[in-house]
Amino acid sequence: MPDKGTLARVRNDQRAGKSASTQAGEFVHEEIEHIRAGKHGARSARQAIAIGLSKARRAGVNLPPPPKGATSKEAREQAKRDLKRGKHPDTAPNPRRSRAMTLKLQGEGHRIVSAAALSRHARATARRRTGS
Repeated sequence: MPDKGTLARVRNDQRAGKSASTQAGEFVHEEIEHIRAGKHGARSARQAIAIGLSKARRAGVNLPPPPKGATSKEAREQAKRDLKRGKHPDTAPNPRRSRAMTLKLQGEGHRIVSAAALSRHARATARRRTGS
């Protein structure tokens, strides 16, 4: 469940008419802070960002799934499920699965979202983009 402060910032962004990616950025930032604080870890900066985007979609941010070719078919389908969940947030998460994922992530690294690691990730991502 996202923090109340994060949800409040997202609501403010929505009211201000900011883009879906800006709204989702709040969830990504929250996820990075959780990893830095030691709540859990992540295998890569990319995974930390993906967790944040998933939380955003489930919280109701209208962030479209990634285009074909950008990610795997499974990731696109999961994004579609997350969007659907955001539109109908009534069902509670499975506590057993939740606990299992938390325990799994707690075994992962915490230095993966250091300033240097995020900088490396940003540069690598920018390199993959075209000039246009």
